[in-house]
Amino acid sequence: MSKKKTVVLAYSGGLDTSVAIKWIQEKYDMDVITLTANLGGVDDFTAIKEKALKTGAKKAVAIDAREQFVEYFIFPALRAGALYENVYPLATALGRPLIAKLLADVAVKEGADAVAHGSTGKGNDQVRFDVSLQVLAPHLEVIAPLREWNMTRDDAIKYAQKNNIPIAVNVKKPYSIDENLWGRSIECGVLEDPWVEPPEDVYKWSRGVKDAPDEPEYVEIGFEQGVPVSLNGDKKSGIDLIEDLSRIAGKHGIGRIDNLENRLIGIKSREIYEAPAALVLFPAHKALESLVMSKDSLRFNEVVSARYADIVYNGLWFSQFHQDLAAYVASNQRVVTGVVRVRLSKGSCVVVGRKSDNSLYNRSLSTYDSSDTFDHKAAIGFIKLYGLSPKIQGKCQLDMMKTGSGANAKPVVPPETEYED
Repeated sequence: MSKKKTVVLAYSGGLDTSVAIKWIQEKYDMDVITLTANLGGVDDFTAIKEKALKTGAKKAVAIDAREQFVEYFIFPALRAGALYENVYPLATALGRPLIAKLLADVAVKEGADAVAHGSTGKGNDQVRFDVSLQVLAPHLEVIAPLREWNMTRDDAIKYAQKNNIPIAVNVKKPYSIDENLWGRSIECGVLEDPWVEPPEDVYKWSRGVKDAPDEPEYVEIGFEQGVPVSLNGDKKSGIDLIEDLSRIAGKHGIGRIDNLENRLIGIKSREIYEAPAALVLFPAHKALESLVMSKDSLRFNEVVSARYADIVYNGLWFSQFHQDLAAYVASNQRVVTGVVRVRLSKGSCVVVGRKSDNSLYNRSLSTYDSSDTFDHKAAIGFIKLYGLSPKIQGKCQLDMMKTGSGANAKPVVPPETEYED
């Protein structure tokens, strides 16, 4: 008699992965080992493991991976300034390669034949999981039940009810939520209409602006080589710093994102995110960079940040290109040490101060008072050289600039101004 095959399922205890246990057993006749990874947001490992076992899992594994998540994923992305489409802090996207790594590790240790995840056939997560697993453990079969079973969310709820699988959602409140230390993502239900304002019940970490305190709060964030290390002068671990800052910022109505983003597979998706700590740390980090980095470095960082965010979003964390960009980021972040002061008030985070021993700001050159040391006369020669090229072009082509070119192009030189003396 041949040995029954085993699959390790990434298990959150939510609707999709809870249903997946039963479905995999029916469809594939495989033993299911569940893996629950705490990247933040898992309050009770024991309850989740018990639920998995009651639902039919042969074994339930739980791993606290928060420190790994912060050190190897969150803070590297923060140092890179990685915001997808300049909006999304990539909380869910950053968690997927780590979960894929843990899936591969557990599968090898347990001698499993396959791994499984709860991603749909039109989402980004399937790519992030599958590509990561192809790199880390190409010998493992990858099963994605939601890509195969063609159930709607309502069907999945009914399947769970039919099979006595306990779930925390219902047809009236069918949100799909992913949560970790860095943020929450909320989808489905009324949120699929981009015209509808998100109902207040989708938010968990932040107050509505009308309920935020009237008095602003000031917070000082200390950075060492681009990594946040302190709040208001108190040294903190990465986990504590993110959790404390999330609580403080959320109290002031900061952290809500309503975005219509472009998914990797080519469709647009309305996404609601909640990331209070991230929406404070990103502008604070950028403000410190502006103090200590040259103009060329700052301009090039914009390119690197966009590409880094694409790498994360598109599931290419375990790639050599990512490694190369990470090496550049590690180099340019050597100077990003200092303190940034922010004001939190009624849904807004405003940088109001920054200081660093590596500062490139020179007050004696910038000031307009009596301590000014700037050589104003040197500007005359600079401007003559700087304007030489457009001056020559103007002599030869000024008439063309006045008429414009192309069917809809307006001239760059407005017509002569008419006026009365």
